[in-house]
Amino acid sequence: MQLKAILKGAIVAGAMAVMGAGTALAQACEETQFSAKTGQTYLEAETAAMANKDWATAIGKLNQLRNGELNCYEEGAVIRLSAYIKIEQGDRAGAVRDLLDAINKGYIPEDQRAQTYYNIAQIYLQDENLTQSLDYMKRWMQAGGKPDRSQKWQLAVLYQRADNNAEAVKWAEEVRREDGNKFDQQLYDLLVFLYNDTGNQAKLAEVLEALVERNPQERKYWDAIAGNYFAGNEERKAFEVQKAMYLAGLLKTEDELMRIVNFYNRFNAPYHAARVLEKEMNAGRISKTVERMSLLADFYQVAREHEKAIPVIRQAAEMGGGGAMYERLGASYSEIGKWPETEEALQRALEMGGVKDRGNAWVRIGQARFERKDRAGAKEAFRQANNAGGRGWLAFMDSEEYTSDALVCFEVQAALLNVQNEEKICKKLAALGDNMPEGCKTVDARIEAAETKFNDTPECKRAAQPV
Repeated sequence: MQLKAILKGAIVAGAMAVMGAGTALAQACEETQFSAKTGQTYLEAETAAMANKDWATAIGKLNQLRNGELNCYEEGAVIRLSAYIKIEQGDRAGAVRDLLDAINKGYIPEDQRAQTYYNIAQIYLQDENLTQSLDYMKRWMQAGGKPDRSQKWQLAVLYQRADNNAEAVKWAEEVRREDGNKFDQQLYDLLVFLYNDTGNQAKLAEVLEALVERNPQERKYWDAIAGNYFAGNEERKAFEVQKAMYLAGLLKTEDELMRIVNFYNRFNAPYHAARVLEKEMNAGRISKTVERMSLLADFYQVAREHEKAIPVIRQAAEMGGGGAMYERLGASYSEIGKWPETEEALQRALEMGGVKDRGNAWVRIGQARFERKDRAGAKEAFRQANNAGGRGWLAFMDSEEYTSDALVCFEVQAALLNVQNEEKICKKLAALGDNMPEGCKTVDARIEAAETKFNDTPECKRAAQPV
C-alpha cells in the first residue's frame, strides 16, 4: 500500500539519525538524534515492526520509550512509528491522532509537513470519510503539495463522490490536459457525467463525439448525444444522431425503429419514412399490421408516390382493412388512371360497407366507366352518387353544348376531390406528431380555395342546371 510505504520511508529516515545521520529540524525541536540507550530501544521496536511484523514486541518497546525521558526528536520518531504500526493493524483513527500529535508538537519538519497532511487524507479516504479526506488534501496543497496526474484524478473522484461536481470538473479537466492525446476511458466517462450534471452542454457534446469516434458501436454514447440535443431543444440534431444510429445498426427494437420512421415524417421526409417502414416490416423488425400498412400508404401518398402506395393499400385491404381500405384503393387507382381496377375496388368497398363517402365512390365509378366509353353505366353511377360531382358529370354528358363547361367543372371537381382525399390522409398522420409534412400544413386552405372555386365557377353552376 502506498500510504504504508510513505510512512515506512519517514520512519527509516528517522532511524538513520540513530546511526549519526542528521535530518531536517522541526521548528519547535532542536534535537537531531537519539541518545545511545534510547536509540537502541527504538531500533529494536522498528525492527520488530517493519522487519518482523511483531506488533506486540514493537508496541512494548514503544511503551518502554514513552515511559522514559525522551527529547523532542525521539518523541517525534516514536509517534511516527506508532502511526505506522496502527496503520498496519487497521487502527486508522489512532494513526491520524499520532500524526496530528506530531504536527501539533512541531515534530514534523517543515519540508515533511505537506506529505504528512497527504498521508492523513489517505487514511481518512480509507475510512470513507470524504469530508476529512478532502479537507486534508486541501491542507496538503496549501502546505506546498503539488498534485501529480494520479492525485489530480483522485481529487476529481473525491469531489464527485462528495457531490461537489463543479470542483470535480476542474480536476478532471486538469487530468485531461495532462494526458494530452492519451485516452483514458474512466476519465471520459467521468467527464460525461460531470458535464451532464453541471449543464455544460457544449463540452458534453465535444466529449461524447470523441467517445463515439473512438467507440462507434457503444450505444450509450449515441443515446447520450441524442439526449443532449433533446435537452437543448435541438430536435433536428437529435434526429440526425438517431438516423446515424439507425444506419449503424444500433437501433433494434420496434419502438426505436418506429421512432426513426416518425422522425422522418416530422421533418417533412415522408418518402424516407415510407422506405424505412417498408424495409423494416419486410425484415420482420416492425410488425406488419393493417394499421402499419395504412400508415405506409399514407407516407407514399403524401410523397405523391401513388404507384408505390397502391400495392401497400391492396395488401392492407386483403389483410382485413374492410370497405374503407378498398375505397381508398379505388381512389388510388383513379389517381393514376387505372379505370377497371378503380371500379372493381370501389364496387367491392360498397358491397363490404364502411365506405366513408359513398357519393364520391359512385362518382369515381362513373368516371371509370366514362373513361372506358360506358356512357350508360357512367350515367347510372353518377345518378347513384346523388351529389354535386355526380350531377356535374350528368350535366356534362347530357349536353354537348355544355361540353366545354362540363370539362372545366370536372377539372375543378377533380381537384377538389384530390385535396379532400389528401386531407383525410393528413388527419390520420396528425396522430404522429405536431410537425406535419408541408403539404398537410396547407391542406385546409387549399380545400377552402378548391371549394370556393368549385362553388364560384360559372361552368359548374351551369352544368348543375337541368338541360
